[in-house]
Amino acid sequence: MGTCPQHNVLFDILTVEEHVWFYGRLKGLSEKQVKEEMEQLIQDTGLPHKRREQTRNLSGACGMQRKLSVAIAFVGGSRVVILDEPTAGIDPYSRRSIWELLLKYRKGRTIILSTHYMDEAELLGDRTAIISQGRLCCCGSPLFLKARLGTGYRLTLVKRERVGTGGSTGTVPGTTKKVGPLALLSISQKGARCLHPRYLGGC
Repeated sequence: MGTCPQHNVLFDILTVEEHVWFYGRLKGLSEKQVKEEMEQLIQDTGLPHKRREQTRNLSGACGMQRKLSVAIAFVGGSRVVILDEPTAGIDPYSRRSIWELLLKYRKGRTIILSTHYMDEAELLGDRTAIISQGRLCCCGSPLFLKARLGTGYRLTLVKRERVGTGGSTGTVPGTTKKVGPLALLSISQKGARCLHPRYLGGC
């Protein structure tokens, strides 16, 4: 099993190569196997020019330390990999490169990934679980969740009757009107509510 915690856990005085070597040997790989895997991982993470650089000198904002942390999780042919927000706090380019790394290494593995980015969950996940305040709200494939929950907004307006007129004008209170493919307009005389996401149901 391999893990990548939310915050990088690296040895400041070890180089990129030494990290992969250390964890590979720790998992029982032979020197030959470690060398082959080290070459592959360093190339796939885009760090060949930093292979002999100590990790304390690697850029955090550019995602170099994060790429190494993710790569370490796959050392030794880990069949189960747990990644805690692997792309948090890095630039978009590095985020994309980590996505490519995960897509390449996902075959034959079970990867559990936590993220706050819905686009990331949709791209990388075969199944997505949404958790709120420690409770599982729904779970399913991205396609299932889109079809079941939908997208868009519901807007509720409160309309007061005019005093001294023969009746109200406009849309009849208490009715709902579809004003677009992703929006509903609900009009009532009391009980104002704010704009909120349009959820069609749970799963």
